[in-house]
Amino acid sequence: MQTRRQFLASTTLGAASLAIASRAGGQQITQTFSGPMEQDAYRPVKLAAKANARPSMTDAERDDLEHQIKCQCGCPLDIYTCRTTDFSCSVSPAMHADVLSLVDGGYAAKEILAAFQKVYGERVLMSPVKAGFNWLGYVLPSVAISAGALVIFILIRKWGERAAAQPAPAAIETNATRGELDAITAALKDDA
Repeated sequence: MQTRRQFLASTTLGAASLAIASRAGGQQITQTFSGPMEQDAYRPVKLAAKANARPSMTDAERDDLEHQIKCQCGCPLDIYTCRTTDFSCSVSPAMHADVLSLVDGGYAAKEILAAFQKVYGERVLMSPVKAGFNWLGYVLPSVAISAGALVIFILIRKWGERAAAQPAPAAIETNATRGELDAITAALKDDA
């Protein structure tokens, strides 16, 4: 397990090396994750093929499904992105092979996601399931933004009412003579 400080240091060093490489000659770096990879994190996800099984989806649909499944090597990528960009990872190709066998076995996307969830738990999904306490994560940001907008609206109305309730500047009584006011007005015009 990496500490927060180690993670930030490795991320900062990775970003700096990318910037230097792009300035130095445009070399492309293929590794997308600079943290420690858990190459032994793979656990097989196998189900017996359905009777008269035919592939349940096209290659594009399968790739979309792989974007929903998180690679378990320790990187923050889905298995499609990890296997196509980080060639040092051995976990994502193995997980991809499991997806291929499940698709060829006739399983639909929901069944494949459920099989991966049964083996790895909910952490295998790129986004949490919209059920139970997880709904809070989906709903709370909208509620917070709406509440903030309501508070700002109420404050602006109160400030407007307060400004409207104040007497107009002409209604303010002053002890200045008309000549003194004319002199101030002329001085202000000269400054402009």
